[in-house]
Parts: sequence; structure tokens; C-alpha cells
Amino acid sequence: MTKPLTSRIALVTGASRGIGYATAIALAKAGAHIVATARTQGGLEELDDEIRKVGGSATLVPLNLTDSDGIARLGAGLHERYGKLDILVGNAGVLGPSSPIGHIELKAFTDVMAVNVSANFQLIRCMEPLLKQSDAGRAVFVTSGAANKATAYVSPYAASKAALETLARAWAQETANTPLRVNLFNPGPIRTRMRATLMPGEDPATLDTPEQVAEFIVPLCCPDWTETGKFYDYKTRSLMSFRSPA
Repeated sequence: MTKPLTSRIALVTGASRGIGYATAIALAKAGAHIVATARTQGGLEELDDEIRKVGGSATLVPLNLTDSDGIARLGAGLHERYGKLDILVGNAGVLGPSSPIGHIELKAFTDVMAVNVSANFQLIRCMEPLLKQSDAGRAVFVTSGAANKATAYVSPYAASKAALETLARAWAQETANTPLRVNLFNPGPIRTRMRATLMPGEDPATLDTPEQVAEFIVPLCCPDWTETGKFYDYKTRSLMSFRSPA
């Protein structure tokens, strides 16, 4: 059976655990070669083992995404080795402090913005030329319902995801007349370490797994996906357009 992503190169950030880990494996099953980034070498090595088990291949890149020069070097390395990038999954993110705004230190706020917004900005800058070399470049950014709900006590996280959504939507408009497609994916509450940190009393057995979510991210990465500037909501299994406030 032909795999839909055979010979395609997919960069997945935050790939050492959770949704990034599961998405990397799902993309590998579909035939893509995975370029996996994360801060933890051990997690990446475990991912590599799992990708090999499903018959896939991976390049492991230990990288802290706050290292903007490191992202630029990664882009240069991908250009030298492949001359293109077919898929970018911007999954890496941090929750940050859970406190009233007045109790949050400035550094804690800027640390969240650095990973959740600035790193994705640098990824866009450095990977756009490579994605445009693909015949069907696809970019998917993992967001959160906190962005539009303005969830109390996680203001840095909520603000960062709102900024990420606007950044991705602007990029989608800028590239609308190219083969590149840019979309957002909201997984909702999922059985991850981040969710357990935020909601320690919650029964994880009541939540879907990252593996279930990943199956819905893969279609957005395929060459036959044509929508751009949209928002896929996993909980309702629906693709949504953004609307201006009434």
C-alpha cells in the first residue's frame, strides 16, 4: 500500500513526548522521514527506537528552541542535506506559571513567550524558504482553547497561544497564493504531562491519548490537504474559519 508521505521530510518540534512524540511516529508510519527536535536527548532516542519499529527513519536534533541561532543552523542544515522541507509541525510549548497575573514575575512571562511565540516566529523565518521548495509544503501549529477563552490563572500561556494563532494566520495570508498551506490544530484536554501539571486531580483515563490526536494531525500534513489559515478543533472533529468579533 502506498504511503501518503513517502519521500517527504517532516520537522516536528517538542518531539520527545506527548503530542509531538505521537505525531512524529504517526508521520513516520505514513512514510515521512522525521527530523525530530527536543531538549531531551533520551526522549529523542526513545522516539528513534519507536520510529524504527514502524519501519521509519529519523534525524534527531537536540535543540532548545530559545536558541534562535540553533534554529537558523537547523534550517541551513536541512537546506544542505535535502534542499527542501515538506512538513513543519510546531508543537513545542510550555505551560508556564499558574497564578494570578499580579503574582507572575516578568521573566516567567517572557520565558513562556520565548518558547511558544518567538521560537515559532524564528521557525517560520528559517523554514519558509525550504517549505516553498516543496511541491506541497504544509505547516501545522498546535494551539489551545486557552487562547480564545482567555483562561484565568494561566495568562502567559493563554496570551502566547493567542499570539501564535495570529502569527500563523498572518503567515497563511501571506502565502495563500503559493502551494504552502498553514493551519492551526487545537487538541483540547489530552493525556499529557502538561495537562497533568495543570489539572493534578483529573483522572487521566477520562482523556484521549496523544496517539489518538496524532491521527488527526497527519491529514493536515498531506499533499492533498488544500485548506489554509484554518483551525482544526479535535474535540468537535471540525475545521473552523476564524471570524471577526461581532
